[in-house]
This record gives sequence, C-alpha cells and structure tokens, in this order.
Amino acid sequence: MAERPKILCICNCGDAFSCVPEALRSDYDVVMECDPLQAFARLAVEQFAGVYVVSHHMSELLQVGRLLQNEQILVGMADGVVLLAPDNVVVWGNPTFRRWCGDRDVTGLSFFAALGNAEILGPDFCPFHTALATGRSSSSTLRVGENKFYEVHAAPVHDLDQVPLNLIVTIRDITEEKLHQHKLAAIHRAGVELANLSPEEIVQMDVEDRIELLKSNILHYTKSLLNFNVIEIRLLDQDTLELRPLVQVGMKPDAVHRPLFARTRDNGVTGFVAATGKSYLCEDAHEDRLYLEAFEGARSSLTVPLVWNEQVIGTFNVESPEPRAFSESDLQFLEIFSRNVAVALNTLELLVAQKANAAQRSVEAIHSAVALPVDEILNDAVNVIERYINHDPELVERLQDILRHARNIKQVIQHIGQTMAPAEAVPATAQVEKRPKLENRRVLVVDADESVRNDAHLRLDRYGCEVETAREGREALLMVRHRMPYDAIIADIRLPDMTGYELLLKLMELMDHVPLILMSSFGWDPGHSIVNARRAGLHPKAILYKPFRLEQLLETVETIVDIRADISQVS
Repeated sequence: MAERPKILCICNCGDAFSCVPEALRSDYDVVMECDPLQAFARLAVEQFAGVYVVSHHMSELLQVGRLLQNEQILVGMADGVVLLAPDNVVVWGNPTFRRWCGDRDVTGLSFFAALGNAEILGPDFCPFHTALATGRSSSSTLRVGENKFYEVHAAPVHDLDQVPLNLIVTIRDITEEKLHQHKLAAIHRAGVELANLSPEEIVQMDVEDRIELLKSNILHYTKSLLNFNVIEIRLLDQDTLELRPLVQVGMKPDAVHRPLFARTRDNGVTGFVAATGKSYLCEDAHEDRLYLEAFEGARSSLTVPLVWNEQVIGTFNVESPEPRAFSESDLQFLEIFSRNVAVALNTLELLVAQKANAAQRSVEAIHSAVALPVDEILNDAVNVIERYINHDPELVERLQDILRHARNIKQVIQHIGQTMAPAEAVPATAQVEKRPKLENRRVLVVDADESVRNDAHLRLDRYGCEVETAREGREALLMVRHRMPYDAIIADIRLPDMTGYELLLKLMELMDHVPLILMSSFGWDPGHSIVNARRAGLHPKAILYKPFRLEQLLETVETIVDIRADISQVS
C-alpha cells in the first residue's frame, strides 16, 4: 500500500477551523502543530504535500520565514546560528551549532542543555531574558567545560506590532582568543614572581643560591606554563661575545658545552640570534643550515634574544623532536616571557655587583639601569590602555596591574640597592643633604633627550623623589590621565609633538592645578611659549634655563611642591 501524502496543519485544537484537518484525514496523513515555530522546524527536516495555516498564525510564520529565507547563507556560516522560542528552546540551528552540540538534532532542546550546560560568564548574566524583555540585542560570554568559550549575541524577533516574540542567537567560538588571554595573564604573573625578590631573602643568600633560585623558577614556569621540555638559556659576555650556558634541560652534554659566540656564522641559531637580536623559528632542523643539533632526534627549535635596555644579554632556546612544533603564538609567548627573564637576570647581576662594591655608585647604577626601561614599559602600557579603555575592561584592568607592578619593581630594586649598601661604606662624596620637601614626591619629566631624562632620575631620585619620564607631550598626558596626580611636572618648551604652552593648556583640562615647570635652552623661546604660559597661569618661578645647577632644580621643584600643598590644604 502506497504511503499517503502528509499535510501539516498549523492550528489550535479549539480553533473554529480545527474541523478542516479532520476533513483532510480521509485522504492525507495529517500532522498537527499548535506552535508555528515548531511547525517551521518540521518543515526544515520533513517532506509535506501541503500546509494548512489558520489565519491568525500567518504573521508570525511570515516573520520567521523572512529571517530564514536565506537559510543557505546561515548553513554555510562559520559561526553558530540558532532560532529560539521564548522559553529558550531551540527551534532551528545551523550545522555549525549542531556540530558544537555533538552532531545531533537539537530541535526542542533547551539552548544551554544542547550546548553542554554552558556557564554564563557575563557581562549580561541573562542575555536572552534581557533581549526579550527590552526588545534590544544583548551579548554575553559562555564557558562549556574547562576550556571551551563562546560569545553569544541575542537579537529579538518582533511581530507586526513590534512585540518581541522569539530570538535569533549567533554564537562565536572564542576559545583560542580566551586561552591566549589566560596564557598572557599567567605569563605576566610569572614575570612578576621572577622579579619579586625580597630584600630580606636576597641579603641572606650568596650568589650561587640566588642563581639556583632564579634557575629553578625559570625552569618551573617554562615547563608548566609554556609546556616546553628541552630548554637552554645562555648569557652573553659583552667583552668576549661568548654565550655561556646558564640553564639547560634535555640537552646532550656536547651541546651544552659547545662553545658559542654572538656571530651570524658558524655558531648555530643561538649565535645568530645573539648577534642580530632577532628571534628565529627553525621549522625543520634537517633543512636549516644554521641549526646545530641540541639532542638526538631534534627536529625544530625556537630561539629568542634576552634583551635588556636595548642590549642583548643572552638567548633563550627551546627544542622539540617534532618538525614544525612551534607556532607564531609560541614565539609571542616566549618573547614576552623572555622579557621578564631578562629583567630578573639583569636585576640579579646588578644586585651581585652592588653587594661586591658596597658603595653608593652601585646603588645609582642599579637605578640608572632600571629607570628608563621601566619608564618605557609605563609609556607603552598607558598607550595601550588608551586604545582599549572603552572596549575591553578586562584588558585595561590587566594593563593597569602591569603599571602598578612596573612601578613597584623600580621602587623595590631601588630599595634593595639602598638597604644593601652599608651606610659606612658610602663615600663621603656620595652623601647628600636631606630635603624633606622632596621625599616621596611624584615627579614627571618630559623631554625628547634621553640624557636629560637619565639626569633627572639621577638627580631627583637621590633626594627621595619618585621620578617617571615621558618622551613627548602626548605620552605625558596619558601618564597624567592614568596615574595619581604628580606633585611636579618638568617639561621642555619644545617637545616633538607640541610646545610647553600647548602642554599646559591640555594639562589644565585634566587637573585643577597644574604643577608645571618649563625648561628652555639658554632662554631660547621662538614661539613665546614661556610668555604665553605665564599669561595662562604658569608660576613666575616655574622656569629653568638650561644648563641649570642642581640647586636651582631642587629649589624650583620645592617651590612648586609647596604651592601645590598649599592649594590642596585650602581645597
């Protein structure tokens, strides 16, 4: 007996026209559906000879039909697309969504159950309810299991009266992006730990103990965080250019003891990286002429320079028995981690030198070596914060943590140097008078000349000032915007991007009182920046003419600090 054709009837049992389906049963197999959305889902997967629709369901069916009339486009999308009923039940899902759900029919299932009991991470913890209640779209992030992340965007489907009836939900797989962010955050935490050397602990350690502590920490984070098992770190002797082994795991003995120099030829990938300061990804050791075997069966390697203060101080190398084992992401992660390793290694070396000399000049050397590189990290961080301030709060918060840690590192290293140098060992020429007005004052120095910024650190740091620097006016404005107020801001009248007067005007938009001091070379001021600044409110004594004596600098800063303190007390 031949199968009878099927008719889909969309109506409620109590409808006035519900008798029609009964009349059709003599010639057809009648399938009844009360819910238009469920009916539409059936049409997507079943064959029907015809459809009977009660008139009051037509508008809803037309709305859904228009949404899914280009179904082929939705089918081919890399993102998941789902049509949801008001109770979050899946009416239709494209192949991408069904694949994420285990290649099963998800029609009639709760959205969250279909996706594997997803956990909502926010920012909207009820995105579907919000979209239906407000009639506007809403977004949130979901986590499925431990390591699967999705971004969902829910948009309401309105009837002819603009009442939200259903939801169209798009789902984007952001797992790789999220895991990338988590790894970067973990690397940052590891870097802070590497540089977090307590003065009390350091004083009680000899040089070998410090080296072993640092080596064990580096190995721990490299293996647990980056999942690299064959590791080699070499330090560069700046005089001989020899690359001396510091840390090695999984290397064959002759490779560990192989003499290597910072030269582009005949010294393997490690020598090439040290000589050029550029990272090197060896995808297949059998085809790479630079590669020197590190262990039996090695097939690929990744080598990055350890750079401190724009100078190569060593190399960081990882190896694998698999060809093309390392990706661009691995390269990025290792470069970021290596920056932290370089900071820790340089700090360690400086601490050793300081203890050996036990003199003030070692303290100044430590701080001089740290000051400008940390300032550059601060400048870079505030630039990135400004780009993401209204787009990615999580990233901004992480960058603000970097700002805090960078400042802490500089202060800790300065404190270590000062506490480790016995007072009796400091030469009389290095003794400085106390200037209470300058202690713990925050000073920002803005000048394109690196020597001026260095000199500011050396001069003001010894009197207890917390000095930070910027190279141009824009950087200075960002530093002011993303930091507690400065007690004094010292700026050249000719910056690369603006005059001292223009800087004053922009600072006045950010601060109630601008503690600005302008510097001019030999009184040269072709743009009349100083005259205009004085008219705008610059203090008459807030001028320094290069070259100025140390006492002039100190007295001018003290004057501006006093004025600011008086204004703060009044307010």
